[in-house]
Amino acid sequence: MIKKIMSLYQNSILFPSKPENPSDRYLYFCSEAEEEWIGIPKTELNEREVSLLKTLYSLVEFQNSSLPPTVKVWHDFLYSNGPLPNHLAGNTLRIIQFNINGAETNQPEIESALKGFFTEDIMIIWESGSRGIVIEEKNTMALSEEEILSMSETLESDFYVKISFYIGKPSGFTEQLPSKFLQEKEYFSFAVSRMGQSNIFTFERVFPAYLAFHLPLELKNKVSQEIVELFKEDHEVFATIKVFLENNLNASMTAKKLYIHRNTLQYRIDKFIEKSGISLKDFYGAFTVFLACLLYEQQK
Repeated sequence: MIKKIMSLYQNSILFPSKPENPSDRYLYFCSEAEEEWIGIPKTELNEREVSLLKTLYSLVEFQNSSLPPTVKVWHDFLYSNGPLPNHLAGNTLRIIQFNINGAETNQPEIESALKGFFTEDIMIIWESGSRGIVIEEKNTMALSEEEILSMSETLESDFYVKISFYIGKPSGFTEQLPSKFLQEKEYFSFAVSRMGQSNIFTFERVFPAYLAFHLPLELKNKVSQEIVELFKEDHEVFATIKVFLENNLNASMTAKKLYIHRNTLQYRIDKFIEKSGISLKDFYGAFTVFLACLLYEQQK
């Protein structure tokens, strides 16, 4: 795919790995799946084309040499196969990725706001003007998923931007950390482009949709054919069933989130069960229907 993009921009450059001497005259896009990089002259791109390319690939804005020494060491370690930073071996780290979608990003103000939500010192590394990571050690992992969601909503209100977070798994400080981080980056890129309605992502939330997306077409059809037809007939039932499953079959919470009466909720659930013949109270039935929900959503 990335080679086809090159045919549209005559002066673009293909790189087999991360460019060592990037020019400020180019925008650089990375295909994480194909492990290839392409540089396109800024003069050949308009805003719409940049936005389109960002949905397909990761736009990487290279950091300059003015990075603080500690940040630069970590940046090289995670992104450029650099040596291990001078860090206490055995410590547990968590990397939280963030992506900002909105007007022009004021990095210093957003960075200051992010640090204000954490109780201890953290390290923030910017990948680009709108994307970065927060590195926290074990003793600073104070924010729960609910608190990070609240932080996202506060930042959205204060800065008029949508900011999404991917909460990485705690990981030991080893040479394998960059490869684990790159895998989480792939999940986050998928989530931002395919699951944009949410502000908080984790492996558990992203992987089912990631798996459904990468299923062979033959399996997709076998899993979803009959159920998807029901969803096509009644989108309201689809939305209800998906929220019901996402909320662990909790009727009260589902009705509250959908702003409907519990009787209305039960009517829609019964209607689906009657037509599909699948019980949602059974784990295997719920799993199959949820997978069908993901496939139907991706088809749309």
